[in-house]
Amino acid sequence: MSSSTSASPEPKKGLFGRRKKVKDRSKPGWFAQIRQVFAMTRKADPAAVWWMLLAALAVLVVAVVVGVLVDQLVYVMVLGIPLAVLVAVLILGRRAERAAFAQIEGQPGATSAVLGQLRRGWFYDQEPVAAEAGGTMRGMRDLHNAAMVFRAVGRPGVVLLAEGPKGPAQRLLTAERKRVARVVGEEVPVHTITVGSGEGQVPLRGVVKKIKGLPKKLSNDEATVVQQRMKALGKNRAPVPAGMDPSRAPRMSRRALRGR
Repeated sequence: MSSSTSASPEPKKGLFGRRKKVKDRSKPGWFAQIRQVFAMTRKADPAAVWWMLLAALAVLVVAVVVGVLVDQLVYVMVLGIPLAVLVAVLILGRRAERAAFAQIEGQPGATSAVLGQLRRGWFYDQEPVAAEAGGTMRGMRDLHNAAMVFRAVGRPGVVLLAEGPKGPAQRLLTAERKRVARVVGEEVPVHTITVGSGEGQVPLRGVVKKIKGLPKKLSNDEATVVQQRMKALGKNRAPVPAGMDPSRAPRMSRRALRGR
């Protein structure tokens, strides 16, 4: 029997003899992504639907008024309807971002999830570089009261971020800053950020904006060298408290944050 029957069929060719790309069914399309984000946002923030409708309606009203004034209602509406949809999608993206932060805020390791938004030129660790577990609850570690310090390295220098109870978090942050300063020297800035909703703290949703706003003092090559030094320092860091699994830290959906 010929083996040609078992061979997979060749992809069909489109116009100009080009082969059509085979769609990956495991990856949802643009519309499916919007639908997923919309469902997640509506569940976490029911008011988002009304804000989207209100924004789209406001754009349409403005388009109608302008169209009547210039006596080109049909032409202006052709432009106004896509613009109304675009504004609604932008509102969805903003509300989805808030919903994503609300889902992970207050969870141990939430800072690590936020650091995942940093772009190229930044190095960060998924695991905390220093940690101090909280008290016990029913004979088990209460990790929701654990203090942790995370680290990111980029052109602004070394950024240390602490989360957890204010007292233990500040002690860990101060100790880690001294350790890092001894390794990188005075020429490399070491910034400290305390994540939280209290006075002098940075809210979780403002962490990335705060980091990106830091002045750039190093080149890309210098930042790479500093990261290598930090890796050497990490070999001597204190172990993560028992019961804490950094690999199970919350992860934030980048797709939701981009409204896609």
